[in-house]
Amino acid sequence: MVWESQPSPLRNDEDTRRSFIMTGTSSDELDATLAALTNDPRVTIRRNGAPDPDGRCVVYWMQRAQRGQDNHAVDLAVKIAAALDLPVVVYFAGISNFPHANLRHYAFLNQGLVDVEEDLAARDIGFVMRRAPHESHERFFADVQAAIVIGDENPMREPERWRKQLASALEIPFWTVDTDVVVPSKLIEKAQYGAYTIRPRIQRLLPDFLHPYENLKAHRPWRRPGGLHTDSVHEDITRGWKELDRSVEPVAAWRGGTHAALKRLRYFTAHMLEHYDTARNKPEIDGSSCMSPYLHFGHIGPLTIALAVEEAAKKHPKLRPARDAYFNELIVWRELAVNFVKYTPNYDSHECAENWAKETIAEHARDEREFLYKLADLEHAKTHDDLWNAAQTQMVRHGWMHNVMRMYWAKKILEWTPDVKTAVKYAIHLNDKYFLDGRDPNGYAGVAWAILGKFDRAWGERPVFGKIRYMSGASTGRKFDSKKYMQQMKVLPEQVSLF
Repeated sequence: MVWESQPSPLRNDEDTRRSFIMTGTSSDELDATLAALTNDPRVTIRRNGAPDPDGRCVVYWMQRAQRGQDNHAVDLAVKIAAALDLPVVVYFAGISNFPHANLRHYAFLNQGLVDVEEDLAARDIGFVMRRAPHESHERFFADVQAAIVIGDENPMREPERWRKQLASALEIPFWTVDTDVVVPSKLIEKAQYGAYTIRPRIQRLLPDFLHPYENLKAHRPWRRPGGLHTDSVHEDITRGWKELDRSVEPVAAWRGGTHAALKRLRYFTAHMLEHYDTARNKPEIDGSSCMSPYLHFGHIGPLTIALAVEEAAKKHPKLRPARDAYFNELIVWRELAVNFVKYTPNYDSHECAENWAKETIAEHARDEREFLYKLADLEHAKTHDDLWNAAQTQMVRHGWMHNVMRMYWAKKILEWTPDVKTAVKYAIHLNDKYFLDGRDPNGYAGVAWAILGKFDRAWGERPVFGKIRYMSGASTGRKFDSKKYMQQMKVLPEQVSLF
């Protein structure tokens, strides 16, 4: 398939072109090489122009895809650097005020940066982390004399604002790469109503992108300039950050980073995939892949996971049904969530509901609630519902919750709060505060599905819920060993690990 190419990344600047001829690469060859790279639908040119002829390196600003291997953005930076006969350095900015992030999130992130540094070194690629208050992007690009900057795509509101600001501030080219989806987001050109509308599009495009990463080594190794400010990834990056929320502690059962993610993936494909289609619906057993925290931080990419599952299914054809079920979750539903955030500005608000849902919500706005709980009651699992309390305990203690329980958890928040606006507000607050995979398109899509009927259809009329799908504790609890699950949540985190 031939994708529509973007405008030539080189300006018609004869002085710039002449400088590259001096390196042994003709201007036409360089122009053709860079233009071919932008023909990839993963690539978006945020700021056009020719690389700085006085630049000393190609910089990849790592943000969403926090990994040194299996990363399309790193591969792209290596290819550009080879064309320019320059080294590559990866830059990570340890900001102290990422929206809704706390100590639990930063500790997991910090563990992952150690793997990033190691994996990049094996590819002769430099890595620099600068933590607040030294995390200025523009300052770093100037300090290393960047010729061009490569970055990640990220559909979330605040990271997208950062990219736009950086593109307007830079005087060198800035390209971003959509490396944390299997099918590039721009190829799904508008908001999708549900899984059934995006699925055929994904399935049609999937063969074009289900291919291994290149993991190229750098053409030239990067040598750190003398006096360049760097911070160690082997120390606590949050030290001294007085405003950081430290009330949510790290979870010992989770270890961040690409190496831990790959270890879990190997175990999942070798020992768990065969039973995935049934085991994944049982919260009391270890039956899901538990990849979501690693996907959120970009410690592993969905393509790496998909390729591993695909390979297992090729070796053992009996795994094909499990492969299909897993792909539906990993690719169809996850990329529907990315599509939702990309094309829905109010993705974290009750206003993102479809018209039919808004109508039924309005009709039942004054319905009497049998139970009403304040945010503190919910946060501390002080409700009348033991199953819900167990799910909330799993969230707070373990930083994760089984997907079946996430649906039930959010549905009950709608039932136990005075209105849908409050329900969405409370659910997102708890989601973002405690989950390692919170602050993510998947989380916002999940809340919208459960509370607002997003991606769903109208169901039978009920008090409070109206036509939004209802879940009862009795019916939910009968689908698995709920007593065992509730008992597991009563023990200390170090005594039990469901992941």
